[in-house]
Amino acid sequence: MLPIHTSPKADISYRHVGRTDVTRYEKMHVEVFGESADASIAVANEIADLIRAKAYARQKCVLGLATGSSPIRVYDELVRLHKEEGLSFANVVTFNLDEYFPMERTDSRSYWYFMHEHLFDHVDIDPQNIHLPDGRIDLADVYQHCMDYEHKIEEHGGLDFQLLGIGRTGHVGFNEPGSNSRSLTRLITLDHLTRVDAGPDFQGMNNVPTRAITMGIDTIRKARRVVLVAWGHKKAPIVQTAVEGERTSSVPASFLQDHDNLTVLLDGEASSDLRRFKTPWLVGPCEWDEDRTRKAIVWLSSHVEKPILKLTERDYNNNGMSDLLARDGSAYELNIKMFNQLQHTITGWPGGKPGVDDSQRPERKSPAKKRVILFSPHPDDDVISMGGTFLRLVDQGHEVHVAYQTSGNIAVSNADARRFAEFCQQVNRRAGVENPDLDKTVDLLQNPDPAADTDPLEVRTIKGLIRQGEAIAGARFCGVPDEQIHFLNMPFYESGKNKKFPLSQPDIDLVKDLIKKVEPHQIYAAGDLADPHGTHKVCLDAVFQALDQLEGDDSIKNTWLWLYRGAWQEWPIHEIEMAVPLSPQEVDKKRQAIFFHQSQKDGVMFQGEDNREFWQRAEQRNRETARAYNQLGLTEYEAIEAFRRWRF
Repeated sequence: MLPIHTSPKADISYRHVGRTDVTRYEKMHVEVFGESADASIAVANEIADLIRAKAYARQKCVLGLATGSSPIRVYDELVRLHKEEGLSFANVVTFNLDEYFPMERTDSRSYWYFMHEHLFDHVDIDPQNIHLPDGRIDLADVYQHCMDYEHKIEEHGGLDFQLLGIGRTGHVGFNEPGSNSRSLTRLITLDHLTRVDAGPDFQGMNNVPTRAITMGIDTIRKARRVVLVAWGHKKAPIVQTAVEGERTSSVPASFLQDHDNLTVLLDGEASSDLRRFKTPWLVGPCEWDEDRTRKAIVWLSSHVEKPILKLTERDYNNNGMSDLLARDGSAYELNIKMFNQLQHTITGWPGGKPGVDDSQRPERKSPAKKRVILFSPHPDDDVISMGGTFLRLVDQGHEVHVAYQTSGNIAVSNADARRFAEFCQQVNRRAGVENPDLDKTVDLLQNPDPAADTDPLEVRTIKGLIRQGEAIAGARFCGVPDEQIHFLNMPFYESGKNKKFPLSQPDIDLVKDLIKKVEPHQIYAAGDLADPHGTHKVCLDAVFQALDQLEGDDSIKNTWLWLYRGAWQEWPIHEIEMAVPLSPQEVDKKRQAIFFHQSQKDGVMFQGEDNREFWQRAEQRNRETARAYNQLGLTEYEAIEAFRRWRF
């Protein structure tokens, strides 16, 4: 795991301090928290302290606010502070960063709707003190509206505090690449990547508006205090560029480097590309524990393009690792030790190999036949993310249960749902069966309400059944009996929107009950930690909390938890603890298992920034992992699926 500097939850009211050797490459003040939730609470507490201080001085507190997934937990905590600790917003004036254009305020995708849903409707703020750019105005009036917005901020004495997120293009607000450092509030055209990232909220990127009204860079920089937050590995590359790179209009967030009262708050994954975490041996002296040593040697082998066993003392000395050599004696000894560690992660027996010495193997040999639960957040993550290992576990005689945690119903298009519903309707008619509920569903699919922000329950039900049928077919293909296929249909997912309900005890109980029933020796779960509000992360939290609540229970006394990565990314080589090689035939069989998920194959609803189909992405990722192992000097395989063990 990454070394994380964890600050106190309740206090980030620090200001920029002098750079140390560790942070000398960072041109912004950065603090890293172990969990995004802790960082969010810290931000909320700073805002609350500012509101109270201003109220005590009988002054207005002028806040600049952001939208998107990053600040949601901040707003949740502010609402809690209002309801449980009496924090009043009576003296608060707010100015939001941006709004889509054109956009009706009643639209659930508008930032007006977002802010009221997450904050304004739950606190005692005066509606007259809420200001957002207006996406409803005529194009001819936009310029004057923007100038009026600037004047309103000035009339209130400027922003006391500005909360920011950062987009993967480096935008703050909607100041896309090319924005001038002196820019003010204005209409802007959205970058393609920004629209891709917004696609899930709009049921596809093509539905995302192409323009937005945004505060300018100069408007943001005039705030007396700025806090920028970023969570997850997807933000890591742009965070590194903004924090350590040059000030440039191609990364608008970099213009904040000269702000004298700015703090950047990150979780571990968002900070992972900063030099002090990615290559601390190039920054200065560091402590060489086992994890850092492994990471450094894997990096060195890749950097100098040599297999591990060919690394020399000069390679170590020329790349900031001379103190590691001094500790361990020689490159030869380091190389051999690391080569053996990596080699021992590779196994064709993910459930453990019976009758052999297992002291150097990733999984236990006993019991020879294990009970296994494979938790799949969506109805296709099992075969996409670990289909080869899934097949191997079944083939090697283990009792494999697959548990689909959510229905996945929002990821089915109306066209697919209508095709299935009309097919059922025709079957009924031929059999002389009347089904008014089905007829109603067909009618709803033929004539959808364009103003509705969620599908009707009847439509969501048939979409869920489509995903369920595909999952059953895929699991049967892998050899799992029907009685070992479980659909949890966790309630948090059933909002009908991209934004889900909070995780609650009924969700966790579904996971707990299955674990107690099966008493597994192995659990596999999706370890995608990128988005703290994403379905994979919520489903993983449900597994974690279920295991916490079962602590001491006999059902988990022999349980090991293995994490596979989601469909978008693989574990870094130095973090892999079990690597399961796949033959060409197994890769082909995994592909066939994925093909059963037909609704997710062509015209997938949530494509992301990668236009390839899921099976193509999965194969490429697995082949790249195998290639990375081979480049380190290990055996060449067709493909490899990778796992990390979570010790709970």
